[in-house]
Amino acid sequence: MPQSQRTPATAQQTPAATAPAQTLTTEQEGFEQRPQPQVPPPPVLPAAPQLPTAGPLRKLTLADAEALALKNNPQISVNHLIYLASNQMTREQKSAYYPQISGALTAVGGQQASRIAAGNLNSPRLLNRAAGGLALSQLITDFGRTNNLVAMAALSAKSANMNSMATAYQIRLAVDEAFYNALLSFAEQRVAEETVKERKLVSDQITTLYNNKLRSEVDVTFADANLAQSQLLLIDAQNNYQSSLSELSQVLGFSAQQQFDLMEGETELKPPPEAVSALEDEAFSNRPEIASQMYQYQADQHFQKAERDLLFPTVSALGVVGDAFEGSVLNGVQQFPTWYGAAGVNLSVPIFNGFQYFARSKEASLRAQAADQQLRDLKDRVANDVRTSWLNDISAFNRISVSQQYLKEANLALSLSQTRYNLGLSSIVELSQAQLTQTQAEIQYAAAKYQYRIAQSVLRFQIAAP
Repeated sequence: MPQSQRTPATAQQTPAATAPAQTLTTEQEGFEQRPQPQVPPPPVLPAAPQLPTAGPLRKLTLADAEALALKNNPQISVNHLIYLASNQMTREQKSAYYPQISGALTAVGGQQASRIAAGNLNSPRLLNRAAGGLALSQLITDFGRTNNLVAMAALSAKSANMNSMATAYQIRLAVDEAFYNALLSFAEQRVAEETVKERKLVSDQITTLYNNKLRSEVDVTFADANLAQSQLLLIDAQNNYQSSLSELSQVLGFSAQQQFDLMEGETELKPPPEAVSALEDEAFSNRPEIASQMYQYQADQHFQKAERDLLFPTVSALGVVGDAFEGSVLNGVQQFPTWYGAAGVNLSVPIFNGFQYFARSKEASLRAQAADQQLRDLKDRVANDVRTSWLNDISAFNRISVSQQYLKEANLALSLSQTRYNLGLSSIVELSQAQLTQTQAEIQYAAAKYQYRIAQSVLRFQIAAP
């Protein structure tokens, strides 16, 4: 309604109030000719169940929630343990650089001085004996295979570390979403509580007017229906808030639901970035998933080289030393010295094994190429996710001003509808519609603010911003 038309209606409030009263007085004659129905009281909303708490609510800011999740969430521990296990793989591969020493204690009883005739080529003579000794093996060179295996393991460990960092970013995003969803649910609960109070007041007023024969039963029915609708809204809002707290508790690493007093903290809403190209470059540089896939590709390349090096010879130094403290004398004759020792060099040359090494090298090469394509695909998906998040961020920011204007107009419309209804210039239907619109506007305005917070968190996650 234009402003020029709103002012005269207010100025004529007293005459307008008199005319409807006369009309209602005329209608009272019809009311008095039949018994007045008994209007049932509006339903009473049961109190929302409260989960037990151990003392006062714990105040929780977003920064505190993120720190708590990074400390308690089991996914953080899982990925950190996987990273530590990957480091041990590097030590496993490096062990080939060091001497391999083993000890042995041997006791033999057999047909004295007999020979082993069947089986593999071996030392065939059997002697009763008891001896102990040490054997040493030292790799001299395998033409780069061990070096490539060590490099592969080190790169795999770096990849696991990047995956651990990626999990931390994902947990932070999950905390932000759960935190702001809980704040949104709490805001919706407050809107629902205020709506119940306001509609309860309207219902009581209309019921009083009806009892004084100044309003019809239809008005009372509409008012009670609106009150019941607001109570249903409150029940849903209370349930959503408790569900949000349960989800937040799970993300924070608690097995049982916690009750928090959520502190919103910073209230200023910063506008979204103006350019998306810089965000894509930042994501390529910062995203730990990209670094992890790049390390994995490099590890696969080193493994392919290690498999290729199986075709080359292996040179090792060998040594043994020991003492035969029983059985060196047979029938009074010294059979062999009591101690023994030897050293030598062994050259192992692969000649033919059914093309197994060629197939293993080819397999590793194909897997390295697949890892390269996975890296390319990951970058494409990250770029698309950044662009989508940036557009969602802009859209969420624009919704704030629109929903704020919507709420302003809905409040004005409700005020005018309430005034018109009090003056008898409109029906209860118009007032009910204005109440419904105003409630929806309040919820949408609250949702717009927190959805923009979530959109900002998603964009920060996509570019791996601190």
